[in-house]
Amino acid sequence: MIETLLIATDGSEAAAAAERYGVALAAGLGARVTGVAVVEERVLGGLRGTTLSVTPPPLDALDAYLTARAEAACRRLAERAREKGVAAACDTVRGIADDLLVDRSKSADLVVIGRDGEHAAFRTALVGATVDGFLRKAAKPAIVVPAGAELAGPILLAFDGSPGSRLAARVAVELAGRLGAAIHVFVDSKDKGRSAARFDEVRRLLGGASVPVREAASTLGRPDAKIVDAAREANAGMIVMGAFGRSRIHEYFLGSNSAAVVRSSPLAVLLAR
Repeated sequence: MIETLLIATDGSEAAAAAERYGVALAAGLGARVTGVAVVEERVLGGLRGTTLSVTPPPLDALDAYLTARAEAACRRLAERAREKGVAAACDTVRGIADDLLVDRSKSADLVVIGRDGEHAAFRTALVGATVDGFLRKAAKPAIVVPAGAELAGPILLAFDGSPGSRLAARVAVELAGRLGAAIHVFVDSKDKGRSAARFDEVRRLLGGASVPVREAASTLGRPDAKIVDAAREANAGMIVMGAFGRSRIHEYFLGSNSAAVVRSSPLAVLLAR
């Protein structure tokens, strides 16, 4: 049962997308919001620690600025929640952002985080460093929100028969029932017999759904691209899938369908755990 959402914010435009999406989701679920804004110690630590004979700039003013920005981000999140009638509290904390988010997530049912981070315009990676670190360490389900994502339309469930996708099916049933959204199931398999077996399994898992369920399958192309295309065609407001498929070790080091979908999707992606 999803009752508490943890929303991470750093005051950036990318975080603003996560704030809007998370508050809208909390309003639809009747859930509470806990916000967190981190004063990133790596910023100050990198300036303090130097082996060169170069005097660092005064750090008190930078520290005060970072603290004030985090506090302003918390106020913005709290105001968004108040406007939607959502109970919310937000804390400003100091430390390593991804580690603190993992720790705070232990008392939440679902984490909402922006995909791109505050340095999106300057980085070369496809997701922000904080979200990447968090997703690799977290034990809780998380929604990764790209800029421009809106909570509207059906839920696209990507099902591959893995334990993660079975968890995703249960989450999709809960969200769809509480939000009144239809579920579109996408199964990817190059083997028709295996595809049929997966549809049989997911029908059993979704048997308690109180909303319309539609099905789609594909045998050609990359799975991640087909999942995103299916979600677009369904006008979905969210993709729900397992955080890991059949080989968690392989995916941690080499990437996975879920990682590829997160990087490329214009829609929010919920990674079930």
